[in-house]
Amino acid sequence: MADWIVVVDDDSTNLKMAGRILSKHNKRVTAMTSGYALLDYIKGNIPDIILLDIKMPDMDGFETLRKLRALEKELNINEIPVIFLTADEDVSTEMRGFEVGVSDYVRKPFDPEILVKRIDNIIGKQEQILKFQEEATIDQLTGLLNKTATKDKMTGICGRMSGYLMIIDLDSFKLVNDIYGHSMGDEVLKSFADILRKCFSEDCVIGRIGGDEFLAFSPEIDSEDDLKPLTERLNSSMTEKAKQLMGQDMTIPLGVSMGAAFISGKNSDYEELFKAADKALYNVKQNGKHGCAVYSAESEYEDEVIMNLKTISMILSERNIPDRALQLDRESFIYVYRFLIRYIMRYRKKACKLLITLSEGNVGGNFDETCDMFLTHVMDHLRKSDIVMQYRKNQVFVFLTDIKEGAVLQVIGNIINSWNEQKEGSLSITYEYDFVKFDENPVTEDNEPPRVAVVDDDSSNLKLAGHILSKYNIRVTALRSGEALLEFLKNNKPDLILLDIKMPGMDGFETMEKLKAMDEDIADIPVAFLTADENAESEKRGVELGAVDFIKKPFIPEVLVMRVKSILSK
Repeated sequence: MADWIVVVDDDSTNLKMAGRILSKHNKRVTAMTSGYALLDYIKGNIPDIILLDIKMPDMDGFETLRKLRALEKELNINEIPVIFLTADEDVSTEMRGFEVGVSDYVRKPFDPEILVKRIDNIIGKQEQILKFQEEATIDQLTGLLNKTATKDKMTGICGRMSGYLMIIDLDSFKLVNDIYGHSMGDEVLKSFADILRKCFSEDCVIGRIGGDEFLAFSPEIDSEDDLKPLTERLNSSMTEKAKQLMGQDMTIPLGVSMGAAFISGKNSDYEELFKAADKALYNVKQNGKHGCAVYSAESEYEDEVIMNLKTISMILSERNIPDRALQLDRESFIYVYRFLIRYIMRYRKKACKLLITLSEGNVGGNFDETCDMFLTHVMDHLRKSDIVMQYRKNQVFVFLTDIKEGAVLQVIGNIINSWNEQKEGSLSITYEYDFVKFDENPVTEDNEPPRVAVVDDDSSNLKLAGHILSKYNIRVTALRSGEALLEFLKNNKPDLILLDIKMPGMDGFETMEKLKAMDEDIADIPVAFLTADENAESEKRGVELGAVDFIKKPFIPEVLVMRVKSILSK
């Protein structure tokens, strides 16, 4: 499609010349002789760029530009790039133009090559900016507006339009992910987005504001009576589509609940209206789901009502976390970070801290918007168990939980490479990372002593090990057999297991094999064998099974303590 340029100049000669030059270069040209004509024309048309003469009778270029920008805000459209046309060589005029937001200057009489090149440059930049803006506002999975864009759009609408704001929630969606997997869950969400598009006209606003939660605004719904058939249509369409996707024998009670609030259009506050619709949605959830309710100040939505465990669990499970990393603000992140550090130290998990720093690339565009897009990109390429914080506009701090050292560079490479494949040159990306060490615990006063399980059929060895280790603030659990250890591990997780090899019934090697077959958390507990045997074959077999050390009996207190502390510090 040809670029569309509007040329505004009171001199018909300049209009003809600009039209002839641009038409030869496959540009669509609309000519106008005044700023008034332009403003009237823009009410129903949006060209790619405007060439605007500065010196015109009645209303000059500066006043026209000012009124144009006000009109764009009123019409809720993006700013159209403007190039000033001038025969004036006055630098102050040029500076004033850039201060009020003009994109460029073109001198009259026109140089055809310069005119076309400057127009192409600005249109190219504008297309890139619009592309970035669109990507930053669109939910990648459903193609609807994302949460931030929905809020921005609705904030403007609430002050000037009337209609109904609706929060629409998919009931029992979590079961789709649990039973059929996240790929099927994504298909359900995309299908529901298509259903919403069919049920609402182009004049409506539709956005995805959470994992399975959507928002819609319609100026066409006149009363509460219109909401019930709409909800029924959404439910029947969703059920029909779900059975197409998952089979006719699908038994998940998948459906739609809706809470709505009326917008009067008289300086209404979006946040308050959202809370009102959310309360109405909660009322639907409490009364069987698959229906709708409209908020009313006279209705009872008591915040003080004491809820039971089942109700609270239902509310929490309905608001699913999106299948990506969790973003927290700085204050929230601090508390979660400290908790995770304690957890990692306590259960000897592995974690990594990653700091990504961004600087402007060589492509141009709005740097702040590109940084926001990169943050979303990072979240989409991490796991639900990872946590992300935007420390500064151009810095992203990531806490990678339960990750092996060899996987970190793979994760970082995936983030950067996939970004560059889509937007190469838009950012310069650097990073640094550091693994959390087990002794990196900033909270010392609350530290619990390490726990060691000692397994030996000889009670004197158990007593001796307990006596030695207790002196060094190590909690000891004494067990007489491999069977007793496996039973103990069902409800307990020690930091270290000291396991005798030669025991009646199930020996140490068999116990070790069964232990390694248990859940990962248990299988990862370090095990040191206790033995009086100097047989190299026994030691070889123990190492093959994953033993971290061999401790000789009878115990030498200093050696026992040294070996145990060494293992616990790793």
